[in-house]
Amino acid sequence: MRALLDFLAKYYHWLVFILLEVVSFVLLFQFNHYQNSVWLTTANTVVGHVDAWERSVLHYLYLGRTNEQLTRRNIILEQNIEELTRRIERLTHDSTRTELLQTERLTGIKLIPAKVVNNSVMKKDNLMTISAGSADGVETEMGVVCGTGIVGIVFQTSPHFSIVMPLLNHHSQISCRLRGTLYAGTLRWEGDSPLHAVLDDIPRHAQFRIGDVVETSGYSAIFPPGLFVGRVKNIYNSNDGLSYKLQIQLGIDFSCLQDVSVVAQEFRPEISELEEKADSIKNKAR
Repeated sequence: MRALLDFLAKYYHWLVFILLEVVSFVLLFQFNHYQNSVWLTTANTVVGHVDAWERSVLHYLYLGRTNEQLTRRNIILEQNIEELTRRIERLTHDSTRTELLQTERLTGIKLIPAKVVNNSVMKKDNLMTISAGSADGVETEMGVVCGTGIVGIVFQTSPHFSIVMPLLNHHSQISCRLRGTLYAGTLRWEGDSPLHAVLDDIPRHAQFRIGDVVETSGYSAIFPPGLFVGRVKNIYNSNDGLSYKLQIQLGIDFSCLQDVSVVAQEFRPEISELEEKADSIKNKAR
């Protein structure tokens, strides 16, 4: 104890200096928007590079199992595509029409591939880092998807990495609908399970059942309509009793997500600009 007190007495001015430096940096970055933005961008870039190296090592170790899963999934998808093509040809009697329908669905949509280099699923406000940034064409407010559903929305970008706000974040709100109907609601996460979300504001006169598919509604410039989200697992009344609240079994297991794609729609900037003008008019009217 005596030695510790002698050490503190001898070097107390250095300890006070370090403490004041730490406090000053905290105040600088916390209460100044520009410095905070620079710090977040630099920190995300450094963390992104470290996480990318770690993920690349882990990804290499699991390549065998990943290839096996991809092969199995490709076989299933090829069988499904072949069966759907046969059914459409049987209904339309025109194979050219089938090709046109598939082409029209992809018009104006560009997919930017990326790897998940950092991810969390157990926090209230989970975030995800992916290995694609502004240099690859990624912008904020772009949607992120994978082969089994929608992942989230790009929140922040650097030249080579991006931060994504996934569905597993209580700030996330995405317009979704019941497939085959026009009944749409807001998909959000209540923080209970990384496998489930809830779909609010479904009207009580809507006809649906457990197991029905939930998909994106297309009511925004972020996601095109018809992308798979999950299936209805349970049905509850809303707190006010005026609508239904549906528990959705998500199509993605976020805990083992590795490969994603960023959705770059052709007319997204134009739609976003119009929506911003509309919002500014509403604010002025208030």
